Amino acid sequence: MALPRLANAEARRLFMDRHALLETPSGGSKGEDLLHLLSRLGFVQLDSINTVARAHDMILYSRRPSYRPQHLTDLYHGGGALFEHWTHDAAMIPLAFYPQWHLRFQRDEELLRKRWRNWRRDGFEAQFETVLSHIRDHGPVSSSDLGKDEKKNSGGWWDWHPSKTALEYLWRTGALTVIGRSGFQKRYDLTERVIDEGLLAPVESVDPAATVDWLCKNALDRLGFATPAELAAFWDTASNAEARSWCLEAKARGAIEEIEIAATDGSLRKSYARPGVIEHAAELGPAPGRMRVLSPFDPMLRDRKRAERLFGFFYRIEVFTPAPKRIYGYYVFPLIEGQRLVGRIDMKADRPKECLRVSALWPERGVKFSATRVKRLEAELERVARFSGLSTVAFADGWLRDPV
Repeated sequence: MALPRLANAEARRLFMDRHALLETPSGGSKGEDLLHLLSRLGFVQLDSINTVARAHDMILYSRRPSYRPQHLTDLYHGGGALFEHWTHDAAMIPLAFYPQWHLRFQRDEELLRKRWRNWRRDGFEAQFETVLSHIRDHGPVSSSDLGKDEKKNSGGWWDWHPSKTALEYLWRTGALTVIGRSGFQKRYDLTERVIDEGLLAPVESVDPAATVDWLCKNALDRLGFATPAELAAFWDTASNAEARSWCLEAKARGAIEEIEIAATDGSLRKSYARPGVIEHAAELGPAPGRMRVLSPFDPMLRDRKRAERLFGFFYRIEVFTPAPKRIYGYYVFPLIEGQRLVGRIDMKADRPKECLRVSALWPERGVKFSATRVKRLEAELERVARFSGLSTVAFADGWLRDPV
């Protein structure tokens, strides 16, 4: 029997809805309103690159135009409503989810010991008690407060001194908690001094099956539809095998069903979804016509292959690509209009001159940047400039390029 099928247009709308991009960008952007948005997304990825604004700020701003970076800082530092840890990368996560991270702490213990020993970070394990004792006696620290006499072999960002490695390990495995950042440098404290006792759990009480159930259910609710591998990758704690087993069991009891998702090229991909998701997708309204700049790390684009299947948008960040080999640029922002990704733009904040400088824009094939569309772009760039603390927008000669 043929599987129920979700057409591409409906799949896009459903996916955008789950990522808070289907509604008109508006609404509260601080306190409980911001926490609700973060809970809806699941987390927001952190990134240090700041060509216009940091990734986490751009992600939140694209959905709530009244958002300002201080709102997240207030929620994190002052409100005690978030914690910082890893999903697929460093992320800001609602504190209510903290109990689901105990399994991650356990699994990272052995994984990171093995991996980091292979990265020539010998000696970091010997620093565990020294680091913990220092924090216990002297309070929160950053990596610059420790290991001042310890050598780094290469000076590269990957070659931390032993105490820095110990700090990161103790954070990743739950003994320490990041309590904030100065600039972009983390500050660590003992977890028992930061996290409410009711959210902590002794090692023997961690139930892997219950945690995997939470991870898969909550990943599916935030994706709308997914393969087992996509469910596992969302929080990056459960294995593919665990996600497959969860899907089979959930399907057997009728909690989920198998459907087909149509890609832009007409191909079909089997996925799992909640019963009734196809009917729900058909009821969703159209996406707002306003053009928006997205962060390269926007959760809707995090899975690059999925974005390509659903939206026909091939995107790879070229930060680590040598300049002569780049197709577009160092840090290029995707542009969304309606439920279509219409192009990508290379731009950078010139802070001394308070100017947002646009170097180039590449439309997607089949997208024409008419005078009307350019006006929509200009309006969005003026909004982004104000958000970034800039007063003007300047376009380089020849900024509108041909599709690649």
